[in-house]
Amino acid sequence: MKKKIVSLLLVAMMAAGLVACGGNNGNGNKANETSGNETSEAGGEEEADKEEAGGEETETEEAGGEEAAGGNYEGVELTYWSMWANTEPQGKVIQAAVDKFQEETGAKVTIEWKNRDVKDILNSALESKENIDLFEDDYKRIAQNYAPYVADLSEMAEAAGYADKSYAVFQTQQKAWAQKKTGSEKFTSLAEQPQVGGIFYRKDLFEKAGVEVPTTWTEFMEVCKTLKENGIQPLALDSAYASFAFGYHLSRYVPEETISEMSKEGGWSSNADVAAAADSMIEFVNAGYLADGAPDEYPNSQNKIGMSDEVAMVICANYVTTEVNNTTKVELDWGLFNYPGVEGKDDLAASAYAGANSIAITDYCENKQAAFDLAMMIVTGENDQQMANDAGQIPADPANTAPASQNGTVEVLKATTSPLAWNMGIGENADLYPKLDECVIQLFEGKFATGADFAKALDGLY
Repeated sequence: MKKKIVSLLLVAMMAAGLVACGGNNGNGNKANETSGNETSEAGGEEEADKEEAGGEETETEEAGGEEAAGGNYEGVELTYWSMWANTEPQGKVIQAAVDKFQEETGAKVTIEWKNRDVKDILNSALESKENIDLFEDDYKRIAQNYAPYVADLSEMAEAAGYADKSYAVFQTQQKAWAQKKTGSEKFTSLAEQPQVGGIFYRKDLFEKAGVEVPTTWTEFMEVCKTLKENGIQPLALDSAYASFAFGYHLSRYVPEETISEMSKEGGWSSNADVAAAADSMIEFVNAGYLADGAPDEYPNSQNKIGMSDEVAMVICANYVTTEVNNTTKVELDWGLFNYPGVEGKDDLAASAYAGANSIAITDYCENKQAAFDLAMMIVTGENDQQMANDAGQIPADPANTAPASQNGTVEVLKATTSPLAWNMGIGENADLYPKLDECVIQLFEGKFATGADFAKALDGLY
């Protein structure tokens, strides 16, 4: 078998020599182009080799697998713009994955640690085709803002079986966004660090009060009443997340698309459901269901969940559990449930906030398959499990195990088919958002007597 493999290698070397000399051997010119399809073409050559090897497929496949895992990208150089710092848990895991990738493939990868400011420079960098092969950012920005500048990963993802190693919601949503932006369902990124929002709660305090997870707003109000009767303050709220909390509530009355339109154009008072949503929140606040001091300065209110046994819940994205655990030095027994729906609006009850920091590949990358393989190494398997463990976050690969602080998150993500954006459309008007946000904070502070007063105040900003 070894003699056959050596012979095959000699044949391949001779063929490469013919291509270098300008000979035409069918697909030779394509194989010599930096089109990002080198691996798929190599796969075709391997299939031919299996036939020549006289049916010894098992040994040939094993040899091919070893080659693919060590040295098949020798001479390839990739530049990776990361949104993390190399001192953060995420950065350390990425560095370890890159080191492993370089060792196994022979590629050279340069990481530029851009931190969160990467979002402020990416657009101009991509327009000018700066030296970037793959980069990280929010998956919505990638699909909407950068869609014209990134590669379509559809074929590579299908070949890699990515659908079974990820959450369907991120793929369908980014394709829909890209469709609006470019006219085609472009698959623009691989989810690296998924996020999901909802109501995170302390299981021990629910058990102490004898309450179950609610699914409707009426049930939720009853849970809050029972918690309060047992000396437990129902809900923590920091002003930094006021619009997220009310946006979630409003999304149970009004579709996110409508909220986005009102954010840009006004007309809050013209929609009766806005006043209805605000009225029910005013009832919630007046019942005393917010924690003492809420809406508080971030992160004072959320920290009260871990600093005492008196606050049960918080509305946020999943990272809040790790933040509270790390700050208060207490490993709480967290649970998660989706924000409750309201009567008569069943079609809006199942949606949940879902987002992801993701990895994209530039459309001008000369080694797309190598970049894709690196991204896959980061977002699946043992590297992804390490990311979940070290960063205390949801695994990007559902086959991996979420840390205890993320209990319930994978299940909610799997069940989410219609993801909500951050603040559910309230922040769509970037220029006016600070003032809209201030009105929402005042709603939680009890400064509006009626929902109609709140809607009128919003319209007064336009």
